[in-house]
Formats: sequence, structure tokens, C-alpha cells
Amino acid sequence: MRTCVTPQGDFLYCIHEPAYAVKNLRESDLIESLGTCDGREYLNNRNFPPADVIEETADRVYEIPNVFPFKGTTFINSPWADATAKDPLRIKLQAPASTSFSQNVSTWLAGKDESSMNGLFNCLPESVLLALATTSTDPDDLVRLAKISCEFLTDSNDTPSGLIYSRDPQGRTRAGIKNHPLFEAVANNPCLPEPYKQAMVLRPGAQGGSEIVGEWAEADHHVFEYLRRNSYIPWGHYAANMANDALRYDINRLSLADMTGLRHLYYQRTYVRMAADLGMEVQSGRKSLTAGELESLRREICRRLDQEARPPFFDCTLWGWNYGFDFAPSHYRLNASHQQIHQQFALLPAAVTALKAGTKTDEFLPSYGCGDLVADCVRAYADKHGRSLFVDLISCIRNNRRMDGTKGEESLVVFEDDEVMLFAPKAQTSQWELQLVTLRPVGNILEADEAMRRSLDGAMHTAMQVLGGLGLRMANIIEYAKRFTDKSDQRLLYSFLPKLPVSPGAFSEAQLRWIMGHYPEDFAIACRSRLP
Repeated sequence: MRTCVTPQGDFLYCIHEPAYAVKNLRESDLIESLGTCDGREYLNNRNFPPADVIEETADRVYEIPNVFPFKGTTFINSPWADATAKDPLRIKLQAPASTSFSQNVSTWLAGKDESSMNGLFNCLPESVLLALATTSTDPDDLVRLAKISCEFLTDSNDTPSGLIYSRDPQGRTRAGIKNHPLFEAVANNPCLPEPYKQAMVLRPGAQGGSEIVGEWAEADHHVFEYLRRNSYIPWGHYAANMANDALRYDINRLSLADMTGLRHLYYQRTYVRMAADLGMEVQSGRKSLTAGELESLRREICRRLDQEARPPFFDCTLWGWNYGFDFAPSHYRLNASHQQIHQQFALLPAAVTALKAGTKTDEFLPSYGCGDLVADCVRAYADKHGRSLFVDLISCIRNNRRMDGTKGEESLVVFEDDEVMLFAPKAQTSQWELQLVTLRPVGNILEADEAMRRSLDGAMHTAMQVLGGLGLRMANIIEYAKRFTDKSDQRLLYSFLPKLPVSPGAFSEAQLRWIMGHYPEDFAIACRSRLP
């Protein structure tokens, strides 16, 4: 089994120290001038060596097998990482610069009326409009772009109160959107004035007819639960969205109470659906369950599962979060479909009817859940060592030593309490990956009691605050959950996978080869410096 975890409590990884010769098979010398350097002609001689090339000491490269073999291998170029190690707090993204097209052309328009500016916007190519829609910080720019993208219903002050809708030939209601890519791009810009956001995307119903089937509210914290009936996730999925009266475009504005509400709807929907699957009555009416009611329901579900002779129809959770939005001028959507913070969740069936040549059989296949990949690693590790992979992983994290052998900071832990640990994984699979793991043998949210759920929510909020403090603007966060009927020591694991502007992914990542320019210990330092 290829993993960096060992039963001895130390991470195991490789180092490449290349030295090699390259036979020169080139026939031609194409010596040309590249320009000048310090006033002298500068030629490209170094590109045309006369003999074989000898590399005696190439860059050292660390190769770290991931804890979980299915996640590939991480490679750290030591010169890049050594430079960062001298100043770990340089690990951050700069805030986007303020951008205003309107102000930049105001001189050109001096003495002209407002219609001239509107005419200028209307004659811009779509790629420029899209670039402005995603990068402009000027509300005047964005209002003009919004008016180009769709038809507004306005009041006497020209403030939008809604959109103008119509019926298509099939009788379906359609918003008067004139340019869909521009509409999406400008509607998701945080600097667009709120009345336009509300009319275009935020007001319930603006994005379609998905029913709101749950709600969590406390003071100025408000979350809706939407049902996605015809979902790409079979058996429907649910989305916990910050409500339109609790705008949260920036992770730094997301409070712990907001996170509690988002996650409460996930726990509640899972427990209520599992109760129904087990034939249990939940007498709640049209109101949210309290934390205490959730805990009582969870315990009864676990008791019933232990007693049931038949496996439940659903036996695993699916949870994910696409944070942040961007849209390229080339029409590539770069992350989430909607910037207002939202999380998605569902339940997965234990088994699905198998077909052959389009005909149903008497056979069944297990449904896919990414936590099953972790389960395979847990079993393989136990078969090889007779030990728990997660116990040894936590031991390795606690005993960690710097990769480069220097005497700098060694801890990978960013935050820890009695229930959970937030840490920088030894083999990161994005430039800024963090992971969250339970310290007790809790493998899914059915096994998570009230104290564990509270710690998970708090640590998840901390992780996003830390990454937001480093300048994070986009990320994917996923849950690796254990099957409900699995009695192994698989732990509940969350992976936070930021998307950085300079690391979009290429053929290396397609092969699960993850290239890093820093040591994980130094990233942990940078994260701890941003703890709230």
C-alpha cells in the first residue's frame, strides 16, 4: 500500500537528488541576436551547447505519497519551498485592485451627456463586457452592464423591483434575459447594488421554482433549504443557501452562527430522511428541530439501525461546497454557479439495480460515494499492518518533523479542540489544501453527537476564515463519509481545496501529481497567523 503514514508514527516520503547526462543530438547551431544586455548585443548561444550536457546537481524534489493512495502523490520543488520557508507569511493572495471603466473614460467623455457613456458600453465586445462584469468594483459600471444583460421592472426612482418575464411557446415562464453569460457574471459581482442582486438572483424564485423546504433563522442570520427535485444526484439533493435578507458574498462576513445554520439544515434533513426510511414518525410540524431534538432523533436512528435486520435504503451522506464565483471572458465558468454562500447535500442509496444491455437484472451494485475510497485504504492498511490508518495518521501529525530537516516550525496543526483537528496534510493536493478530521472514531454525521457536530461546524468556520485571511476567493470543500453500516475506524474527513490563480491544473494534476512550491509546515504557519 503506497501511503506516507507508518505504524511508527512518522511520515515516510522520498527525495530525488538528480544528477545526469544528456547526449546532444542536435545538428544545427541557430545563433541569433536576442537584443542587447548592458548595451551589448545579447545572443542565444546558451541555447545551443556544443557538446553533451552534464547536470551534476539538479534541484532536489520531495515526493510524498498521499495518505490515501487514490489521491496520488505530491511533489515539492525544494528551491521554491526553501525561499518560502524564509518567510512563510508571504503565503497569501493580494486583494483584487479596484477597477472602474466609467472613471477611466470620464476624461474622454468630458462635456458629453449620460447617453454617451451608455452608448460606449453598448458598443463594447462581449468579451470586454464579461471582463468588466467580473472585475469591476464600480457600481456604475455594473448597473450599466446589468441593464444590457436583462429587462428590469423599475419603480418611479428607476430602482429595479423585479425582472420582466414572458411565456415561451411551451408555456414556461422565462425572465427577459438578453445576454445569459453577462447576466450571470454581473449578477454575481458583490459590488452590484443590492436592488439589482435581489431582482436578478437573490429573491426566492428568481433562479427557478425549486421549493424551499427548510429554514434556519436567528437574529440577522437566515438560511433557506432548497429542494433540487430533478437533480444530477439521484433521489434529489438539497441546498442550504444564505437567504436574500442575509447576504454573504465574502467568506469574511460568514459568521459562526451562519455556519451553524447551514450545517443544521444538513444534519436535520439527513436525520429526518433516515427516520422516514426506518419507518419512524417525526412530529415537528413546519418548524426547524432544535439541537436537542436533533440529538434525540439521531440516537434513536442509531438504535434502530443497530436492531434492523435489513440494511437501510440510504446508507451514506454526500456533502459539498463550491465557494466563490468567476466567469472568464472566453465563457468558461471557473467555479460555483452562484456566489452567495450555499452548500449542497444528499443521501446515497446502499445499492442500485444493475442493468445488462439495457435490461434490469436481479443484481445490485453499490452506489458511489467518495468516502468508499477512504474505506478501501482503511481496509488495506489494516490488512498490511493490523492497525488503524487514522490512529497512525494522527500520530504522524503529532510527531511531525520538517521535510527539509531544518530547525524551523514543525507543526502541521492549524487548530484543534477535544473533538477535531484542522491541519495541513503532508501531501497537499491543492496549493493550499487543509483537512479536518475527527479525533474520536466518528465516521459520519449519524455517529456525530451534539458536541462533535458543534466542533465540526466551528472548525469548518475557522478553516474558511483562515483561508479567507490569506486571500482565498474560490474553493471546493468535500466530505469523505463512512457508510452507516460500516463498523470500521474510518473517521469523518473534510478536504478544503482552494483554487489559486496561478494553479489552474494541467497534465500533472490530471495524473494526480500535485506540484507544490512550499513545505506543508510553512503553510500551517501561514494559516495559524490568520486564526480569528
